[in-house]
Amino acid sequence: MRALVTGATGYVGGRLVPHLLTAGMDVVVLARHPERLRDRDWVSRVDVVAGDANDPEVMARALAGVDVAYYLMHSIGTEDEFGELERATAHTFATAAAAARVGRIVYLGGLAHEQRLSRHLQARADVGEILLASGVPTAALGAGVIIGSGSLSFEMLRYLTERLPAMITPRWVRTRIQPIGIRDVLRYLVGCATQLPPEVNRWFDIGGTDVLTYQDMMQRYAAVAGLPRRIILPINILSPKLSSRWVGLVTPVPASIARPLVDSLKIEVVCHEHDIADYIPDPPEGLLGFEAAVSLALQRVREAHVTTRWSSASYPGTPSDPLPSDPDWAGGSLYTDERDEPVDASPQAVWQVIEGIGGENGWYSFPLAWEVRGWLDRAVGGVGLRRGRRSPRELMVGEPVDFWRVEERIPGQLLRLRAEMKMPGLAWLELSVDVDDTGRTVYHQRAIYHPKGLLGHAYWFSVLPFHGIVFGSMVTNITAAARAADASAAIAGTGTASA
Repeated sequence: MRALVTGATGYVGGRLVPHLLTAGMDVVVLARHPERLRDRDWVSRVDVVAGDANDPEVMARALAGVDVAYYLMHSIGTEDEFGELERATAHTFATAAAAARVGRIVYLGGLAHEQRLSRHLQARADVGEILLASGVPTAALGAGVIIGSGSLSFEMLRYLTERLPAMITPRWVRTRIQPIGIRDVLRYLVGCATQLPPEVNRWFDIGGTDVLTYQDMMQRYAAVAGLPRRIILPINILSPKLSSRWVGLVTPVPASIARPLVDSLKIEVVCHEHDIADYIPDPPEGLLGFEAAVSLALQRVREAHVTTRWSSASYPGTPSDPLPSDPDWAGGSLYTDERDEPVDASPQAVWQVIEGIGGENGWYSFPLAWEVRGWLDRAVGGVGLRRGRRSPRELMVGEPVDFWRVEERIPGQLLRLRAEMKMPGLAWLELSVDVDDTGRTVYHQRAIYHPKGLLGHAYWFSVLPFHGIVFGSMVTNITAAARAADASAAIAGTGTASA
């Protein structure tokens, strides 16, 4: 069986691919940015089609010879037209799937039983209806909150609960929700390809064993995490806009993404049926309850074994212009800050420090300046510093690191980060290690800024006085950390490269 997975750079799609491979399927993935799949441990085992799902020719190529096609794409953000974009993409996909005589479409959407839905849930419901009307048998799965390490819902719940022992909350914390563990979502997605009869063409509600309010979820999370019971005071005066600002202030989820989520949390998302069990029976041990799903997710976080995160996917507003050194760069003004430093440490030790930058490890310079820049970014709707890292030790191309995204990673040599904070221009930070003609290790650091308009030029000169402190101390502290890593490895009697 040949399966197409769209959204493979996202949270669910990135986890589904290895499950399909384990099930013995041939897998093809569609990606707008296939380079972001390069470091996935399964990429050599799949066929990758590069392109946009809105392009009929790309979709025809991706769907050729496919038996089951997974529609896991989703747009969310501040764009007013995101609903129209979702519907247009679904029409293109449905038309191409019918023309390619695909045997089944599998779609993961939201629970949508209320008459008045949020724009976010209405768009997801519309996509499901478009796919169901395609002429290709479709299984449209409606899920509420997905609980798993790195999921958007879990991260939002985790940060709200852990950071606020007492809180005044919006009234949506009293809305009933039926969460589901990511393990069960993936089991249903795989089962839809192998266990559904060909004539099945319908929505299925999928959920876990518990129906809770968001307030209940926070209290139960606190209990599983070993935290004291939270003091929660719901009030009715917080508007969705203020609620999203509140979520954006406390959690890694920026306000632009929190807004449609908050709008959706006002809607009750509870399963009305469990018909999918007629085709894909519950596992012998039963579906995961909320506490069990949280416990598994926290275990993955503590073990630094989070395979995908919600922030791995790009969202509206993410810059994608070419690096100024790329052949297709259109030219223009360019500012750089370049620094080189010989270091009495092995290249492996320097690379170890470079690849561990950001998140809890910090940025090796003037922490307050980085914190302030993160706060300013959050204040204007940006991602800020709270996205952190997926793993404290290793990075993959395409994943976020605080308010940067990994654009290039050459192990042992180069790490290039593209800025995703709000600014009037585009920025990159390159950290690399080399060996000079004398055999000495050299650390290279280059900040690149391409201003947009007069405001962009003014921005560069406004922060220029801080560069000596921020970028200069980065060089000093990174090289010092590399020397310390080498010394520790020598004391331990092991090489840094094998650590």
